Amino acid sequence: MADPIHQFQIEKLVDFGVVNLPLFGRSELAFTNSHLAMTIAFAGVVGFMTLATSRMQVVPGRLQSVGETLFGMIDNLSESIIGHEGRKFFPFVFTLFMFILAMNVLGLMLTFTVTSQLAVTATLGLMTIALVIGIGFLRHGLGFFKLFVPSGVPIVLLPVIVLIEFVSFLLRPVTLALRLFGNMLGGHVALKVFAGFVVTLGALAAGGGLGFLGIPGAALALSMVVALTALECLVAFLQAFVFAVLTCIYLNDVVNLGHGH
Repeated sequence: MADPIHQFQIEKLVDFGVVNLPLFGRSELAFTNSHLAMTIAFAGVVGFMTLATSRMQVVPGRLQSVGETLFGMIDNLSESIIGHEGRKFFPFVFTLFMFILAMNVLGLMLTFTVTSQLAVTATLGLMTIALVIGIGFLRHGLGFFKLFVPSGVPIVLLPVIVLIEFVSFLLRPVTLALRLFGNMLGGHVALKVFAGFVVTLGALAAGGGLGFLGIPGAALALSMVVALTALECLVAFLQAFVFAVLTCIYLNDVVNLGHGH
């Protein structure tokens, strides 16, 4: 059976050689399969939204309906969680959602899934938390630290609670990154394993003799591949949506700081 981890290996497509970068030192520059997949995902999102909004009609066609559904879903999400100021952060949340969704879906069709790379999901998580911290200080100044001081906590427990709140805040980008990375990695590994069973048992059955006993196993493995593929399609959407939900929740914490703490 082929190595199920091989599908996640980054490969150089164009090598630009080695350069010395400030702070980073000696570094290799290359255009990889990861860059290619992200570029295709970006172009796909831009192309889809351009086509969906190029000929707006009162009675929308299929493409416009899909675009309006996704747009409305994230718009309602940001407004329901963040409040009346949610529209200000809608572009960021919607861009994150569409880009992650495109990378997830693309991973089902190609041999490389960008969101199975922890470096990519961690970067998206750090971008989100950096925005949260920036908005927190811009809006509240040093009052941002009130985020770690819940109201109504007894003085005796306050140091412990503040420490827990601070650590949980620092773990937010970690949970964002690991949730997306783990779900995409695990699902694709399972899919690859069962697909390998289909090929192995099918080849065994093709050999004849007792090898025919492999047919029921191959059929069962094939049914699992079909079921997992359907599940992965659902997970591709859900993980992008969950990332958007958590982003809105984190933004709500600093936008409405003082109302809920």
